[in-house]
Formats: sequence, C-alpha cells, structure tokens
Amino acid sequence: MSRTIRKKHLLAGLATAGVLGVGIAAPTMAFAADGNTPTPSASTTDSGDRQQQRADRQAEFAEALAKELGVSTDKVTAALEKVREQHQADRPERPSAEDRQAKLKERLDQAVKEGKLTQEQADAITKAVEAGVLPGGSGGGRPGGWGGHGGPEGPTGK
Repeated sequence: MSRTIRKKHLLAGLATAGVLGVGIAAPTMAFAADGNTPTPSASTTDSGDRQQQRADRQAEFAEALAKELGVSTDKVTAALEKVREQHQADRPERPSAEDRQAKLKERLDQAVKEGKLTQEQADAITKAVEAGVLPGGSGGGRPGGWGGHGGPEGPTGK
C-alpha cells in the first residue's frame, strides 16, 4: 500500500509540475514568437529614445497577452495602465538629489565627529558623489546609495 501511495504522490507532483510548466511557458512562448530581440543601440542614451523603446515593448507585450487571453488589445492595455497607476500610487516619492546629498553630508559629518573619517576623506567622498563616481548624488549613479536602499551601512551591511 505504501508503494501505491508513493506512486500517487509522484504522479500528482509530476502533473502539478507539468501544469505549472505549461502555465509559465505558454505566455513566454507567445511573447517570444515575434522573434524580436531588443538590442542595445547608440541612441539608447537619449531619454526620449528609451521612453519610445519602452512604450514599444509594452505595446508588444499587451498585444501578445491579448492574443493569449483572447481579448482585445485595448482591454489589456487599459488593464495594464490601471494596474500601473495603482502601483505608482503605492510607491513613496523618491527624494531629490539635493535631499540625498544633504543626508549624505549629515552622515559624513557624524562619521568625522565620531572619528571614523577625517574631514579630508569626507570631502573626497562628497566630491566623488557630486562627480557621479559614487552613487547617490546628482551626477549619476544609483539613487539612494548602496543597493538603492539609502542605508548608512554600505554594501556589506556593517
């Protein structure tokens, strides 16, 4: 009897894996059926070109999803836009570059005060952030500092 139960569990597990595989693979295959692979180009540095490319990819995705679901592209596009707006409303507003630099200055001043950094080191860090060499400033890099979380610990969490 134990052997029969094991076979049933094995068959149930395989059936579940098959259903999940088809559920994941079908939309992926439908989307990939176009054969269009995005390729980087020299013009991707322009903000307008990136926005246009993103809009094109979103339109292709909506068309593929509409085809897979058997509904109109307009209906899928409207649903995606509604979800995107709800998601944006739930996200907190990103602090400005000036706010991030002010917070960095406070943290550096505290590190100098505690003897963890010299003033020269703090000035060098500030200069590197302003030049875009380090993340978090107006010169480029990743907003919010290491890992995009803005925590004072740095990349190792220490």
